[in-house]
Amino acid sequence: MSSLSPRVVIVSRRSELDELLARHGTRGAAAFFLRERGRDLAEVAARHDALAAALTAVGAAIPADWRRGHVERTDLPRFLFAPEDVVIAVGQDGLVANVAKYLDGQPVIGVDPEPGRNAGVLVRHAPAEVAGLLRRRDGGEERTMVVARLDDGQELHGLNEVYVGHAGHQSARYLLTAPDGRRERQSSSGLIVGTGTGATGWCASIARERAAAPPMPAPADPDLCWYVREAWPSPATGVSQVAGLLRAGQELEVAAESERLVAFADGLEADALQLTWGQRIRVSVADRRLRLW
Repeated sequence: MSSLSPRVVIVSRRSELDELLARHGTRGAAAFFLRERGRDLAEVAARHDALAAALTAVGAAIPADWRRGHVERTDLPRFLFAPEDVVIAVGQDGLVANVAKYLDGQPVIGVDPEPGRNAGVLVRHAPAEVAGLLRRRDGGEERTMVVARLDDGQELHGLNEVYVGHAGHQSARYLLTAPDGRRERQSSSGLIVGTGTGATGWCASIARERAAAPPMPAPADPDLCWYVREAWPSPATGVSQVAGLLRAGQELEVAAESERLVAFADGLEADALQLTWGQRIRVSVADRRLRLW
């Protein structure tokens, strides 16, 4: 066991005000930009201040003898998490999903800086609750994750879903092998394989249009749901295998039959696996799970 004190890693993303200032240089220029689009800088500044206040409160809740770190969402692919870390995601629900793919058992505390604005599915706590949560040593909730593995050994994990398809979301051609072994050549705008946690997001928007799709799993269920987006019927491509469930131990395989295919998880397109013609990727329930406090 490590003799080091725990490290708390705070994860956040730049506020809209930060992004506006980076783009326009000054508050005056940002205010003009927003005003031309029917928006008010005051609302954007208030949200920035709420995030800053939450980050300050979370930082103050960390015990003085604990180590601490801070990483922005865009830097997550380059950040090395340690086994003893406790992760605090301060922001929207999606931020928990963004960080989950880089963890392996470390607990995550989701903090909502704007109660009432976010859904609060994963960011469940107010900043004032953090001090008490850091004193716990076990418990919490585990969430099923999804993993995609390329035939060259590369892999990625996701909390909500994995997308496999063309890098530009255009038509992708591939050979799909379903869990029951049935195969079908398809041309579509990609596949989504999601968890019960992701059932409230991208998967939900697809499932609403699929009357015959199976029920989506619950967040803790060891199952995945999968959907093919906009499958195109033609003499060479079919549309009979477009939705289903993946149980633990089952796989969905995609063999690329066009170039520029990618796989990415939870919207982080910059951190994607690249598929060339003939490569295979298999998607299944991951061994690791998100530990959510």
